[in-house]
Amino acid sequence: MNKIIVAILESEPAAFEGLSALKDLHRDGDITLYATAVIVKDKAGAVSLRQAVDEGPVGTAVGLLTGGLLGILGGPAGIAIGASLGGLTGSLFDLDQAGITATIIDDVSAALTPGKVALLAEADESWTTPVDSRLEALGGVVLRRLRSEVVEDQLLRESAEAQAELKALSDDLNQAIAEDEAAIRKDIEQVKKRIQVTQEQARARLDQVTAETEGRIAALQEQAKDANDRTKARIEKRIAAAKADLDARSAKLNQAWSLTKEALAA
Repeated sequence: MNKIIVAILESEPAAFEGLSALKDLHRDGDITLYATAVIVKDKAGAVSLRQAVDEGPVGTAVGLLTGGLLGILGGPAGIAIGASLGGLTGSLFDLDQAGITATIIDDVSAALTPGKVALLAEADESWTTPVDSRLEALGGVVLRRLRSEVVEDQLLRESAEAQAELKALSDDLNQAIAEDEAAIRKDIEQVKKRIQVTQEQARARLDQVTAETEGRIAALQEQAKDANDRTKARIEKRIAAAKADLDARSAKLNQAWSLTKEALAA
């Protein structure tokens, strides 16, 4: 399952040893590693980025999380660094868009005390033991969060609610007395503008989700090239899961887009 994994370690060497361990697990097929970053908080409390986030759509979630952490922990300087990470702002809105809840920001901020290092990663893992055993052996404390579909659910809900609101206003207009018509028409135009925004967001979100999933699948296929049969079978399951996830999320977004289209055409 696609997860954000954060390990809090006692030193920078331990963090980079942990990064090597994740790469070993990727090579062996125990996990599929998509993106990583390393953040250090020195003993004076200053926060710095020791390894930049990987480029491309599969690095979006870790990039946003890294930017968010740098912004919160590092003050204005951290915000500037966070905003430069591949053009990512690290804002809470963008974190929601990437399927990352604010709770992981709170958890990492609390755990990353002065002198400690955070190793951030996005990965698919079938079970937690391989990562836990390697990182805990280095003294790491491992935090995990599943990527959520809150944006897709929200867009679908907003589309349905706006369609119902527009219908109710149209019914009111048909029965309105003359002096109320102008106010109702104004409300209708405002709802239509909101529906248009939701429609654009649904289309943009679908493009984003598709690009990210295609990037993940490409990474999985590359990982499978030199894998043995047993490992290849694991990776093929991850590819099937990624495709199923895309189908489910696309269905919600296409439904949201259809609802907005129907509402505007009515």
